[in-house]
Amino acid sequence: MITKKQTSSFIFAVPALLMLAAFFANLYAEGWNWSPSDFLVAGILLFGAAFFVLLVLSSGRSLSSKLIISMIILLALALIWIELAVGIFASPFAGS
Repeated sequence: MITKKQTSSFIFAVPALLMLAAFFANLYAEGWNWSPSDFLVAGILLFGAAFFVLLVLSSGRSLSSKLIISMIILLALALIWIELAVGIFASPFAGS
């Protein structure tokens, strides 16, 4: 049986590994040029989404509700990430 501590450790390990991969890609990959503020925004987005998914999973809702709400959170994360990267909605926050 998976404990609550194991679940939260896994949920927060995913964004940590993604940030670690981005850090090493920034060091060694050509064309990857993130500034410290890019890492800050990415960390806030990834760990914020992980926090909200953990809140949803620890709620007393049904499994289908938890999955739907978690997918909405991840979709919002993806849309915000894409907007900041390439600007699909042409907002003032759009990237290059």
